[in-house]
This record gives sequence, structure tokens and C-alpha cells, in this order.
Amino acid sequence: MITVSAPAQYQAWQANVMPPVEEVRPGVWSIPVPFIGNPMRYTLSYLLVGEGEAALVDPGWDSDEGWECLTAGLAVAGVAPERITVIVVTHFHPDHLGMAARLRAASGAPVVLGENEPLPAQWRGDTAGFVVEDRAQFTAWGVPAELLDEVSFQTHTWEQMIAVEQPQFRLADGQLLPVAGLAVRVLSTPGHTPGHICLVDEANQLMLTGDHVLPRITPHVSLEATNQLNPLDDYLRSLERMSVGAQMEVLPAHEYRFLGLMDRVAALTEHTLERSREVIAVLETGVASSVWEVAQELTWSRGFASLRGFTLRLALAETASHLVYLEQLGRAVNIEVSRGAPARP
Repeated sequence: MITVSAPAQYQAWQANVMPPVEEVRPGVWSIPVPFIGNPMRYTLSYLLVGEGEAALVDPGWDSDEGWECLTAGLAVAGVAPERITVIVVTHFHPDHLGMAARLRAASGAPVVLGENEPLPAQWRGDTAGFVVEDRAQFTAWGVPAELLDEVSFQTHTWEQMIAVEQPQFRLADGQLLPVAGLAVRVLSTPGHTPGHICLVDEANQLMLTGDHVLPRITPHVSLEATNQLNPLDDYLRSLERMSVGAQMEVLPAHEYRFLGLMDRVAALTEHTLERSREVIAVLETGVASSVWEVAQELTWSRGFASLRGFTLRLALAETASHLVYLEQLGRAVNIEVSRGAPARP
């Protein structure tokens, strides 16, 4: 339903290799940064060059190899790291925000996020308290005791999550990036995270979608941050907002560029609603009384039994998001989806 607009990126994805650095439009560069140890392989960072100023969008996963790739890509574009004047991050996930601290140290540029994006440290109190509450949540979701350690955060993993660069300021919906010579505005698209943003470049007819819309993969929408009450509803409403870029070329943070945004939005919407219909079918059988038992009955690409560790955590959190969504629609769910402690103000 979509048209690939970046043959080199598509071929690299098919061949399981890194794509090249490319100039998408004059002053707009795509720079791949390796996502170490993950099937997504890389994050596509974007350099937006203005008049004596430049923005770097989604610097990627933090690693020495990633830093070498990012700086090499900047060199191809003729921009040294110290010329970056603002670091824009579509959402807090470490394959987007991770390299921000290193780039800020090299450039002095501020890091900016959407105004509604909570960082993990804001979710729930101190580390020790969070770990206890996180485990209690998955216990309430019906996870067997022997699997609790692998699906819940441990002290060391949570400390890695909160050890990310803090933003120097935030960007509101509709606000322009603070870069001279550019007219790129923020589009608030909560769902994948509570404060995810896309960027609209009308002059170049480009839409930078972060993880909100990808050409092949369905973004994960889960019940994670405690101040996101209904993430699935947020996501579906955010998909509707994509119509502003209906004719634009899509620059996602993973995979490859494409055309046909609204066809892709329609497919993502249908996929999401079909999953909810599948959850309804499970509930109607009466065999499931917990998040775990519902998830067991759903269709997963490699089967539920293959899900382990963080992947299993995400599957359960996705299932929980559908239960919350259906309950808000007035469906009789009859499964309590407990949450952790309230997020800090």
C-alpha cells in the first residue's frame, strides 16, 4: 500500500546491513546510527541544516560505534558536531535519546523533548520503590512467579533507564523548532509514548514520524507510564492527525522512507482495532481472568511461548493497553488492570 521512496535504504534493510548517509532534500540528511543488539538494527537520525544553525533529530542508541557513525555521517554533510545548535528527540526511548548526552557534551546544544513526555525518573518515586511496585504490578497481572524477574525491572535495569540526558526545554504542539532558516513545526502524537512528537516540514514536504508511523512494523503501544491513562486511544487519535502530511514523504526513525502516509495510517488503524477485536473474542470465551491469561490466547508472530524477557513485558503491557481501551469504550472487561504508584508531578 506504500511506495518506497528510498531504494538504497530499502535494499539495506532487506540485506540486513546499514543504509548509507543520504541527503533527502537540500540541507536535510538521513544518518543511520546502529541500535546495538536489537532487531531494529539502527535508528535513522536526521540532520536539519538552517542558516548558521542546525538541528539533529533522534541521535540514537549510545555506543562508541554509534558515535563514530553519527560523527561520520555529520562529516559527509559537512557539519561538525559542535555546529549542532539543538538536539530534538521524538520520544524518550534510549534508541532515540541515548546519544543525546554525548552529542550535548560535544556541541553544547540543548536537548528538547515534547512538552508532555515524562522521563522514566518521573514515573514513580525512588528506584527501590519503583522496582517493588513494578514487580507487584506484574504479579497482579497474573505473571507466574518464576517469570517475574525477567519481565519486571531490576535495580540495575531501572537505573539504566533513568540515567538519560534531561531536556533543557520542551516543545509544544504547533511550535517551530528554534533553528534559524527552518520552518519545521511540532505535531503532538501521543501513543507510543505519552509525549511522542512528529515534525512537519512543509517547505520540503517531509514528515518526520519517529516511531509513530513506520513503513512495515507496527509501533508498540503499551500501558507503561502511569500518567498515560489510555495509550491506545491516544495512539488512534494521533494517527488521525497524520492527515496534515497526507502527500508528504515520510521520514521514519527506523527502516526506510516512503510515500503513502494515509494508506499506512489506515493499515495501522485496522491492525490495532483487529487486535482489540481479538481481545474481545478472548474475553467472551470466559477463559481469561488476568492480563497474562488474555495475552496467552492472543496471536503473536512467533507464538506466546517464544516471548521472553523484555519482549514478554512489552506483550503484556500491550495486552493491558487493549483492556483499558475496551473498558473505556464501555466493554465489560471484568479484569482489573492494576497500575503502579502515581507519577510524580
